Amino acid sequence: MTSTLDTQDPALLASRIRDVLGNGPVLALTGAGISTDSGIPDYRGPGSPPRKPMTYQQFLADHAFRRHYWARNHVGWRHMDRTVCNDGHLALAELESSGVISGIVTQNVDTLHEAAGSRHVIDLHGRYDRVLCLECHEVSSRESLAERLTVLNPNFSVTIDDIELAPDADAALTSTEGFRVADCASCDGILKPDIVYFGENVPKPRVLQAYHLVDEAEALLVVGSSLTVFSGRRFVKRAAAQGKPVVILNRGATRCDDLAALTVDAGCSSVLRALVKAYRL
Repeated sequence: MTSTLDTQDPALLASRIRDVLGNGPVLALTGAGISTDSGIPDYRGPGSPPRKPMTYQQFLADHAFRRHYWARNHVGWRHMDRTVCNDGHLALAELESSGVISGIVTQNVDTLHEAAGSRHVIDLHGRYDRVLCLECHEVSSRESLAERLTVLNPNFSVTIDDIELAPDADAALTSTEGFRVADCASCDGILKPDIVYFGENVPKPRVLQAYHLVDEAEALLVVGSSLTVFSGRRFVKRAAAQGKPVVILNRGATRCDDLAALTVDAGCSSVLRALVKAYRL
């Protein structure tokens, strides 16, 4: 039976979370909610505007969609590149170094868990800082592509201060006419960010690796995810099917609240910092 706490005291919330999770090892599954304190918007959090992200099928089928995406990304990725990890990321890294957290499966592409010092991270949906050629499969840095796009578009002067930022290194631009897209420098193939799009499958080896972490853990802690998409929800279902306690820390309801032993409707950073202290007691 799911338990929900009505207090907003981080210390009390953390104490209860620790009681449910036990001594570990605990696997953490994170979503966009853990990175909002770093200034990265989320998709479905309270107060978030409606979003309609581009699908993988649209990106592949139409050059106009690719032009529109890369123009927006040319602005948005710079914002993500300058963001820094927050106290929630740092707290999870400390819990890992102390042996409580065995690893992190993140649905985010911002690489902030690695920046915080977490060592065992599965980037389920890829990384914003890499670019993949769909023809020769060469992987290159987003920084190198930015240099090429800047040369191709010398009059493209939109900055992140002028527009609304969106998740996943994206930005909301109304017009992208005239923006020139770069193809692969090695084979002239289509370039795509190394990010799993809506409508695209997470690579199977990545999923199997995450399943293995679920199987090895004693409990699952979900942080900052509404669990709307199946790519993350499947790990909650697997843990629950194995009889392992699931704790969900998220602002707002999720699609797996009925599978959780405990749901906590609160901000991530303050509760995770308090959780570090709770495990030291």
